Amino acid sequence: MKRKISILGSTGSIGRQTLDVVRAGGDTVLALTANRDAARMEEQCREFRPELAVMMDPEAAADLRVRLADTDIRVLEGMEGLIEAATIPKVDTVVTAVVGIVGLRPTIAAIQAGKRIALANKETLVCAGELVMKEAERWGAQIVPVDSEHSAIFQCLQGCADHGEVKRILLTASGGPFWGKTRAELETVTLADALKHPNWSMGAKITVDSATMMNKGLELIEAMRLYRLSAEKICVVVHRESIIHSAVEYCDNAVIAQLGVPDMRLPIQYALTWPERGEAVAKPLDLFACGTLTFAPPDEENFPCLALARRAAAQGGTATAILNGANEAAVGRFLAGEIGFMDIPRLVERAMEHVPAGAASTLEDVFEADRAARAWAAE
Repeated sequence: MKRKISILGSTGSIGRQTLDVVRAGGDTVLALTANRDAARMEEQCREFRPELAVMMDPEAAADLRVRLADTDIRVLEGMEGLIEAATIPKVDTVVTAVVGIVGLRPTIAAIQAGKRIALANKETLVCAGELVMKEAERWGAQIVPVDSEHSAIFQCLQGCADHGEVKRILLTASGGPFWGKTRAELETVTLADALKHPNWSMGAKITVDSATMMNKGLELIEAMRLYRLSAEKICVVVHRESIIHSAVEYCDNAVIAQLGVPDMRLPIQYALTWPERGEAVAKPLDLFACGTLTFAPPDEENFPCLALARRAAAQGGTATAILNGANEAAVGRFLAGEIGFMDIPRLVERAMEHVPAGAASTLEDVFEADRAARAWAAE
């Protein structure tokens, strides 16, 4: 079935790969959104001819209006435009590929409009997972994960009649570019080093998160919310080759895993076509060529972000929003050259120690915790 799609974050890595899948599958794009890259947005708009284009940055929106003046494409800006893109009546699927907590409001708006959510914005579930899942249940919205690990888990659960049969989830991690380094060695790594992921091509923020292993901590929390499991039932496994994307162990000790080449177009395509599968857009996996597959426990001493995420998961409430907000702010400072690599976990831990965690009963609870955490990480 051909779908009508809105892509939130179309100029980023996931957004661009989603458009690759659209080219191959022939779905219709009705809305595209981005932050500031008006030049790339113009290119995408001229190719896919959406009804609506949204730029979060007002100056970029003004630029795009000039660039698209010869078309009938509407150009909006800011959060209001992002929410409109997520709720267009004719759209059936919203791909949430924006980075950070900015994706929370439009995702909830799309849920309340009954859309299928192809979820690539993990921060939505990290910060407000209980609220989001309750809204999805209330409005009958499907949430299909796009992250390669969560897509793998989702696929491994397709034959599961009762989630009570799940013994644990085996959440794989590449270990990023610094696996095996000591804390002393990590103190001296550079931004250029952190942006060299061994297996995946991703945006700068998620690549740094992978290097600190915060990305795996966020995914652990996301898995808890998506599959309604305790943190104790999620085991992180470092698998350097990124061939097994995750696995599910059942009560009878059977383990079902999903394997594939490290290509984000595969989980993106599955999120769009589920419960069916489309013709391949990713290369086939050659088991004779992929070599030895290795597995190791995570190193939470030298990569403390994962331990901080576990602590936030155990606390619950707004603790996960505090974790995420502080991390977003700290990574932003690292990308700007203001702090060192190991300052990221230090700032996150300081925010967690100083911002009290409470109940996440409303979105305002979540956003207030986020604001407070960012303030501590900015000092």
